[in-house]
Amino acid sequence: MRLIFQECSVIFTLVNLVGALSQSFGQKDAINTTIINFNNEKMQITWATSKLFSGKNVSFYYTFEEGKQKSWKTCPTYLLTQGYNTGCLFKTDGYTLAFSIMNTNGSEELFSKRLKSDFYIKPNRPENVTFFWKDDTVTVTCNKPEKGVKCLRLELQYKSKYDKGWQSRTSKCCRVGEQGFDPRKCYSFRVRLKRIVPSCNVVDYSSDWEAETFWMNSTLLDSCDDEIKTQSNTVILLSCLMTLLLMVFILLILLCKWQRLQKSVMPTIPDPKYVFTDLFNNHNGNFQPCSLSQSRLAVTHANQATKKQLKQTAGKRPVQLPTVRRRVRGTFNIFRFCFFKVVTFFKGTSPPDVTACS
Repeated sequence: MRLIFQECSVIFTLVNLVGALSQSFGQKDAINTTIINFNNEKMQITWATSKLFSGKNVSFYYTFEEGKQKSWKTCPTYLLTQGYNTGCLFKTDGYTLAFSIMNTNGSEELFSKRLKSDFYIKPNRPENVTFFWKDDTVTVTCNKPEKGVKCLRLELQYKSKYDKGWQSRTSKCCRVGEQGFDPRKCYSFRVRLKRIVPSCNVVDYSSDWEAETFWMNSTLLDSCDDEIKTQSNTVILLSCLMTLLLMVFILLILLCKWQRLQKSVMPTIPDPKYVFTDLFNNHNGNFQPCSLSQSRLAVTHANQATKKQLKQTAGKRPVQLPTVRRRVRGTFNIFRFCFFKVVTFFKGTSPPDVTACS
């Protein structure tokens, strides 16, 4: 059945082309026409001005009837360019279309053509587009059109912000899937419907693109800029958190080392009332009586220590003085001997014996 359908389509295409050539044969100035059948609902035919009717308005007539007795209709809506008729928009009422471009009063035919309207269909946008994410696979579906599903293909295009251009994937209507998506990246998606050429269309017409959507790991975003904002917000939050933790850590260290730090920066001055307790408790801070009392106390302690030492050394062999002290003592005795020698020289008395004092 598929082969039969394709063969019939090819035959219709050839017939249409032959018919178009036969209609245009013999005309010196052919007119370039653009024919679009919007989803088999409305027809739009536009033409470029030529030498045949440059600077003049023309009339457009069309019919979907076959046979010799045709009922021609005038164009309900003209398309204007700089005040001249350059196109016509009308409703699609059949599969076989014949149209004629004539002069203003309709007395002279300037161009005519006969064609199959369903070979110029431009489909509508896909409806109810749905995205399904599973791991690294994305599946896109849409509603099936009421007519001509076999002649349609669903095209999916996608790209990330790191890609230079769109990547395309085409499948039968109305389901298409692709693998290899990174869940950490944001992707832009757009879909459209395409007509199969040449079995269904003689012109490669596709629908307009459905609105572009942005996805990241099954999450719909307003744009891929949201990914950058999310990452920047995360970095700012982590930076603030790290700064806060660092400040808390520094405060804890300062609290633990505060006394030592305070002593190193500002050393404490001792309170004299804790050092000189007798001065403030017994003498009310008067230094002179306290100094006299301390001197007497020191002398008393010194005398007691001397007596105690004498008692301990009594009856014991005298301890030999250190070498340095003996030398000093000897030097002092020599000096004293010399001093008395001088004195006796003048007085006539004998000097003392040095050996007895050494």
